[in-house]
Amino acid sequence: MGSDARRGRLVELLGPVVAAEGFDLEDVTVTPAGRRRLVRVVVDRDGGVSLDDVADVSQSVSKRLDEVDVLGGSPYVLEVTSPGVDRPLTEPRHWRRARGRLVKAELRDGTSVEGRVTEAGETDVELDGARRIAYGELVRGRVQVEFNRRDAGLDDELDEDLDVDEDIDDADDEG
Repeated sequence: MGSDARRGRLVELLGPVVAAEGFDLEDVTVTPAGRRRLVRVVVDRDGGVSLDDVADVSQSVSKRLDEVDVLGGSPYVLEVTSPGVDRPLTEPRHWRRARGRLVKAELRDGTSVEGRVTEAGETDVELDGARRIAYGELVRGRVQVEFNRRDAGLDDELDEDLDVDEDIDDADDEG
């Protein structure tokens, strides 16, 4: 089985397993690693991925891979991970998850734009609270690493939307 066919088969096989755990399957790669192969499964969801989440998904994916001989019986190392900050933003869900982050986006007309994602809908993304760009106009975007955020107030707004402060307060009350 060729690498593209194997990848397609793995996506088909693991997509429902990952979805059952409440995650999106972002990518699957198989690369040689000595006598073994490294099977890297990238998962994500709104709200992020914790280490416990990775462990749970890892167990489900491992069980499914052991049930089916899609890797030809050869030994492999399974790595389940979340996407890194350098992951390209290509799907509406990627833009939604980047809300509040500074991004640089390449446009289909060859230009680029940089701004903070303030809203991401099903058809377009809003940067800096003003400019709306249809997903069809975007080639891809990338989150920009920031060491000193210039607009910390947006974090407070996002925390209110996500009820982060209440969750933290509730945890403090329990302790």
